[in-house]
Amino acid sequence: MCKFPRRISAFHDKEIIRRGYHHETTVFLFHRFLSLLLVLVISFTAGRVAAQSENEPYRATISSDGVQHVNIRAGDYFFRPRHIIVKVNAPVMLVVRVEQGVIPHGLVLKAPKANISIDEDLSRESQTFTFTPTAPGKYAFYCPKKLLFFKSHREHGMEGVLEVVE
Repeated sequence: MCKFPRRISAFHDKEIIRRGYHHETTVFLFHRFLSLLLVLVISFTAGRVAAQSENEPYRATISSDGVQHVNIRAGDYFFRPRHIIVKVNAPVMLVVRVEQGVIPHGLVLKAPKANISIDEDLSRESQTFTFTPTAPGKYAFYCPKKLLFFKSHREHGMEGVLEVVE
């Protein structure tokens, strides 16, 4: 018995070619689907790991210039990191970068006991704030913006904690 189909007509040849093409297309699409599924699974897993690490406190270290450098990302109703730990009586350089968006944001961090006073509107450009905390404690920072009768950005969760430790 012959392994290959017998040639019956030109139409039959075209049908064999079409079926072969259809099979190759199906296999190709199936592989694309599996690749996409794999990418989605990896993205979802990486997102969960990133979310867990974003909720962990950021502990600033004193660099060779004697300053504790902290970078904060601000966006639609969030600050990252949300919990920052710095040492008392060591200068802090806080650099705040706002992600692109149309909603204006601000930064308020008032702790008179620790000699910290920030109340500024944030722009698209990175802004730098320097201070030296003089007293240990936990101090809230937040976005004070609010639109008419809606909840404030702080009520939406755009807040964090600066923890000053010995």
